[in-house]
Amino acid sequence: MVRALAAIPFLIAVIFGGFFLWGLDPDRDPNDIPSVLISQAVPYFALAQVEGLQTASFGRDDLMGNPSPVIVNVFASWCVPCRAEHAVLTDLVESDGQRLFGINYKDKPEDATRWLAELGNPYERIGADSTGRAGIEWGISGVPETFIVGPDGTVLYRFVGPVVGNDAVADFRQALVQAGALENEAGG
Repeated sequence: MVRALAAIPFLIAVIFGGFFLWGLDPDRDPNDIPSVLISQAVPYFALAQVEGLQTASFGRDDLMGNPSPVIVNVFASWCVPCRAEHAVLTDLVESDGQRLFGINYKDKPEDATRWLAELGNPYERIGADSTGRAGIEWGISGVPETFIVGPDGTVLYRFVGPVVGNDAVADFRQALVQAGALENEAGG
């Protein structure tokens, strides 16, 4: 019995060591976080507009019956990676004609307003998720996260982290092609 108890700290150390080594695996992509929302209808949410912005409020009904897929970006002014990806999202709207809706996550309205005034506002609609409840419903693990939602309100794709860098932008554009939001750039 005493030997069994003495082995417990060793077993705990082995388990933690295994998780540590798993986390260091260079072939494991931390963005590959599964989402239970993929191929499911978007969750119910109804968010008021961000106070001080002229952008319309945003809720689940705005994602139903669209003629083409919509990009939904969860962002905050205090999020440094959100600032990094802002130019990419703006380009998707301005150059590619994509529709972009935003969920402003746990942000102060005056900070969000100032941030968008500085960087530009590519969002067609923005909802204020000041409590983080909508983020929970969407299953986000942090900001930024970006989703592609089909015309029928089905979540088609989820990108965790900022959409920056050639590989990330290429992956996101490929997901837009597969969703039917972009013409296949190789074929037409």
